[in-house]
Amino acid sequence: MNATRYTTLFAFATMLKIQIKVLNMLYLFCSKLGFRALAVTLYFSFVLNPAIAMSEYEYLQLLVDSKQAIGARFAGSKQEQETADFIERHWLQMGYTVKSQQFAFKTQNANLRSENLTIDIPGQQDKWVVIAAHYDSTGEGSLGATDNGAGIAVLLALANRLRDHKSFPYSIRLLALGAEEVGLQGAKHYVSKLTQTEIDSIIAMVNLDTIAGGDNLYVHSAHTKPYKCDDGQGDYTSSPAVRDALQILSQTLFEDQAHKLHPAYPGYPEGVTGGWSDHAPFACAGVPIAYIETTNFSINGKDGYDGYSQSTHPKLWDCFDEKTNTACDRDAEKKWGNIWHTDNDRLSLLNELFPGRVSKQMRMNTELLERLVLDADKWLNFKKGAE
Repeated sequence: MNATRYTTLFAFATMLKIQIKVLNMLYLFCSKLGFRALAVTLYFSFVLNPAIAMSEYEYLQLLVDSKQAIGARFAGSKQEQETADFIERHWLQMGYTVKSQQFAFKTQNANLRSENLTIDIPGQQDKWVVIAAHYDSTGEGSLGATDNGAGIAVLLALANRLRDHKSFPYSIRLLALGAEEVGLQGAKHYVSKLTQTEIDSIIAMVNLDTIAGGDNLYVHSAHTKPYKCDDGQGDYTSSPAVRDALQILSQTLFEDQAHKLHPAYPGYPEGVTGGWSDHAPFACAGVPIAYIETTNFSINGKDGYDGYSQSTHPKLWDCFDEKTNTACDRDAEKKWGNIWHTDNDRLSLLNELFPGRVSKQMRMNTELLERLVLDADKWLNFKKGAE
């Protein structure tokens, strides 16, 4: 191909990408003014090529940039609903059938509503791999870039990648969950509506929560001590099978940068996690889970080696002591290397502190999950229920 033709094609592709970004911004603007029908009409009337794929980072920008995108997305808020619309719009754009599951929930101050969104990709067997991420964020000054804009961005990019493949050994469900930050409301509602036959057909659930921004990539299984499940312990499972499959696969893909298991520390054996994210209701129902996140378990944080201190970067600490991997003065420290649930959870700041990190970590997670579902019969070929 001669240089002139290549340059022309590249310019055309760039123009289309820019057009879609502009139309996304127009859609959000019209939606915020209450003209949702007009926004949908404009969007689908003028997108010239809805099949153009965006990168994880481009999706994240459209979600969390405070000036030109949705920004913070507190559960039950208008912004959370805009995010649900955003996810649905992009999945429809890719050619998927989107199902919405609406639910009500209570907070201390109000009765609110949210929804879960799903798309299904049929496989050769009626066994299901569920990959989930929540799309709400906290309202504590955070814009929710890592928690959990990055998870949703990967869910969208993965959906786009999977369109390029015609056959999968097992069926795949991508699940966007609402209202996680106020008690896992979306995940609890979703699992409560599954029949026992549907639960039995799910051989793996992968939870994407805070999967970019921290110093290291980790993958966990459910805690060996059962979570406090809403309906008793039931068929609770702490099977590490999905976690182990993802870690081994990650090592084959990324070698020394692969997802790690956290070391054992008081209350938490090696590689297990607590019930504070959307994987918990699935583990309570007996579904083997894996939970992907980024943090840094080598830091002696405010409450010990618990992973809440996500980075050693000195700008995330009042004073960090590299020799002891903790605060210079533990009594005076206020920041503790935290990103999520703080005003540090902003894409602009994360790019300043860690140039290229967020984009790279999201891309690695997308590649890992794509390989997992393409060869699921190899990596998830285990008997469900085995510990």
